[in-house]
Amino acid sequence: RVRLERDFRELLAERCLSCHGEKRKAGLDLRTRAGMLHGGESGPALVPGAADKSLLYAMVRKGEMPPQEDKKLTAAQIALVKAWIDAGAPGADAGHTGQEGTETPITEADRQFWAFRQLVRPPVPAVRHTDRVRTPVDAFLLARLESSGLTFAPDADRTTLVRRAYFDLLGLPPTPAEVDAFLADPHADAYERLLDRLLASPHHGERWGRHWLDVARYADSGGYETDIYYKNAWRYRDWVVKAMNDDMPYDRFVREQVAGDELSPNDLSLEGSYVLAKEKVEHLRARIATGFYALGPQVHESNMDGKKIVHERLTDWVDTTGSAFLGLTLGCARCHDHKFDPVSQEDYYRLQAVFAGSKEEDIPVVHAMAIASNKQHYPRILAIDEARRAYRLFEQRMSQKGRRTPEDEAERRRLLEQIAKAVLELPESIPDAPGGPWDGLMEVPTATVLGHERPGFVPAVHVLRRGDLSRPKERVTPGLPALLATATGVKPDLPGPTGGRKELALWLTKPDHPLTARVMVNRIWHWHFGQGLVSTPNDFGKMGQPPSHPELLDWLASEFVARGWSIKAMHRLIMTSATYQQTSLVQNEKARKIDPENRLLWRMNRQRLTAEALWDNIHATAGTINLKMGGRPVVPPLAEDELSALRDRWQWTVTADQKEHTRRGLYLLVRRNFRFPMFEAFDAPVNSVSCPVRDTTTVAPQALWFLNNRTTYRQATEFAGRLARSGNDPAAWVEQAWRIALGRSPTADEKREAVELFEALAKRDNVKLPDGAS
Repeated sequence: RVRLERDFRELLAERCLSCHGEKRKAGLDLRTRAGMLHGGESGPALVPGAADKSLLYAMVRKGEMPPQEDKKLTAAQIALVKAWIDAGAPGADAGHTGQEGTETPITEADRQFWAFRQLVRPPVPAVRHTDRVRTPVDAFLLARLESSGLTFAPDADRTTLVRRAYFDLLGLPPTPAEVDAFLADPHADAYERLLDRLLASPHHGERWGRHWLDVARYADSGGYETDIYYKNAWRYRDWVVKAMNDDMPYDRFVREQVAGDELSPNDLSLEGSYVLAKEKVEHLRARIATGFYALGPQVHESNMDGKKIVHERLTDWVDTTGSAFLGLTLGCARCHDHKFDPVSQEDYYRLQAVFAGSKEEDIPVVHAMAIASNKQHYPRILAIDEARRAYRLFEQRMSQKGRRTPEDEAERRRLLEQIAKAVLELPESIPDAPGGPWDGLMEVPTATVLGHERPGFVPAVHVLRRGDLSRPKERVTPGLPALLATATGVKPDLPGPTGGRKELALWLTKPDHPLTARVMVNRIWHWHFGQGLVSTPNDFGKMGQPPSHPELLDWLASEFVARGWSIKAMHRLIMTSATYQQTSLVQNEKARKIDPENRLLWRMNRQRLTAEALWDNIHATAGTINLKMGGRPVVPPLAEDELSALRDRWQWTVTADQKEHTRRGLYLLVRRNFRFPMFEAFDAPVNSVSCPVRDTTTVAPQALWFLNNRTTYRQATEFAGRLARSGNDPAAWVEQAWRIALGRSPTADEKREAVELFEALAKRDNVKLPDGAS
């Protein structure tokens, strides 16, 4: 069998691959099993185990291939081809071995795996308890519950519901006035109108943008030892927030991140005025979206090896594309065929070839007049440099002189003031773009995006033996994973070196793509309920978990596409369901025994706030939160013990404006090798790779942070002042404290105990409580 495979491969290389190898004449690639099964313009070339049904055998038997007379096969060679096919096409056909050097076959079982099947909209099931069905979502879940002898929990009370909606859609608590307004609204559609108001809030994009940033492995630095700074990462973050607020259709959201530059090529040239055409602004934003690929981790020293840094980038880009948009662990095919999913090593490197003609680049985000103004004022930068040189020369003279005179000290102060004056005289705003600031010290504002490599410098991509860059095998051309190409009715080949990302983006967002819509609606479900219908959102493959409700997943995905890929429409659909509006506080021993993990959703899941939402709510409760949106990252001050883990203190340059220190957590600096201490304690995502699900832990450092950190102490003091300013009655303080912090009034026992605490503290400190104390 081994000899049969070897002899066949030698024959193939000698007589066939010059045309049906890298050249892929007539669309046929005979180098791999996947290529033979996929076939070319005439259809599949191979039916393993059946030579008489295989086009490959038919063509050589008839003498039609190879076409050259001097390459026609002998009778013995034709018999070899037949024997190899009848034997099941050994070697490459050994199943999902994951062996390097073999091509994993695509089986019928692979094609019929639930995640790779064509998306078909299932019918909404009938249920007995129709009174509990508010949307089709409920029917799918209730049908499963009823089959187990269960039903939904009662609805949550309206106070719980309004807070749930605020936290879910904004990540912020409702004010007492907002709670009162909802409770007092007598209209039947009060809840639906509440959702519409929240979805229209600009803070909605901040909440849901942060969810997507987990998937995008967002960070403002590269990680590893030097943790290089990404000065423009925030522009991508702000693009995501705006996209969420605008309810950008998800298909466009995907396309712009993958290939915004290829889909919307443009420049920032002016047309007789200082105002950029709207189309140019939109196309610039589409380019900024490709910053998705400029966020990955980077080893500083890898830049010393050009081939290595390119390979590391291509690896990150393909792995992240697979995780974020396809929900597949493509990276498992880097060293060998995927051991579980129908993704070959060649598939993996063909996807790398799609990105090979791309590179990171910084582009101006201002028009030519602004750039010209920068050049006009550039001598001011030179003035700073000359003032610094003058000071360095002074230091050099003083080091040789020894003791300084009063005149020397006066000269030192004059030189330092000269540096400061030169810095302060730099223009801060762009003259030809009112309100637009320069970056840093009069730097032209830029965005880090994907562009194209120069012709002749596009790196060749090879399949790598065991994933080792120093052991290349055959060169590959841009292409899609073979099975998914077949599933969507397209050929796997993509153009290159440019244009491949555009075609990849268009393919990913085909309405009949089996994965894209399923993966995103599952993420939306996960972010609402704390667990997806597929509990492994980045792995829809065979090692991931199957969907708990496959029909519901397919119905939601179909509905997502039918509603124009609108994420906000999916929020309304899910949040108006009886499923979502259930209480989480229910005692149902039968349900607990049947479904202890609540996969059937017989009650609502209780969820802890994310680290950023906890930060936001501390400051919202204290009344100090700054709701300013966008801009470069904020760096709040840290205590000495918190800074001890930082390699270089200058990497944590505190933002000068103290009002910025209470911005939303979304806007705080995200370093990869030094995570904001509070966020670290409360399970901030690991962002070296796409993060599908955050950990939720309960550990002692969380309590200690609340007890001992100066941020919580300062905000508690601000909260106390907020209550004290509301009146002179401690009982009223308690009422107000509960309503602000918890969204409800205290119980009688809670109120009594809190007032008694006030009295005990006043007695201990010999302080008289204001009038109105009991």
